Amino acid sequence: MKLVALVTGASSGIGKETAKLLIQKGVIVYGAARRVEKMADLKDVGVKLLAMDVTNEEEMVKGIEEILRNEGRIDILINNAGYGSFGALEDVPISEAKYQFEVNIFGLARLTQLVLPTMRKQHSGKIINISSIGGKLGEPHGVWYHATKYAVEGLSDSLRMELKQFGIKVVIIEPGSIITEWNSIAREHLLKVSGNSDYKKLANKHANMLAQADKYGSKPIVVAKTIVRAALANNPKTRYATGGGAKLILFLRSVLSDKMFDKLFLSLMR
Repeated sequence: MKLVALVTGASSGIGKETAKLLIQKGVIVYGAARRVEKMADLKDVGVKLLAMDVTNEEEMVKGIEEILRNEGRIDILINNAGYGSFGALEDVPISEAKYQFEVNIFGLARLTQLVLPTMRKQHSGKIINISSIGGKLGEPHGVWYHATKYAVEGLSDSLRMELKQFGIKVVIIEPGSIITEWNSIAREHLLKVSGNSDYKKLANKHANMLAQADKYGSKPIVVAKTIVRAALANNPKTRYATGGGAKLILFLRSVLSDKMFDKLFLSLMR
């Protein structure tokens, strides 16, 4: 029996590469994104496409119903959809902060709710949540993005214990610096929101740092390989730090004091 997987945010980057790798491994894959036209290449290799905005209840319900109608089961949910909205807390409208949570945490949680009844009946399944090293540390101008990723970490750790009784595993993926459109979107938000405010000096330095990080980041395939390894493992680890200096940065965060880490991080903004 082939495994059935749903990958959100499959129109680009990590999600797209993950869908391709899962297909190669013989998994039945549904790729979900708002921009279906950007998944044409996935359709060519056998991925089944779903138009799904993770802030749209009707589209999420319809998508899960379609998978269950066609396949009768769902084994793997990869909650990858998300984005980074950067800007100083004082400058970011609360409406934008709420939308960041809608996409990065509430959409993830709602899709998880929708697949759990089936996984419980199967007494098997994996929920793989794409967090970030940003779920373990902060940075200026990233207050809302990091808040969502801290939330993903806490949600996942709690959910893992809830679902153990049903044979369902919960895995957290913590990417470091990855070369995707995420970086350019985050920089664009940052400069638009705080590039001309009272925070402009540090904001512009931060944008430059992010641009430099793109040069040294890992390609999305690095994270995708980690996700697929976790998805197909009989006994996956609870969390995987991967790509773009993730392990080194998390190590430094664990050994340095808060003030020392702040000083180190700020020193990179030149």
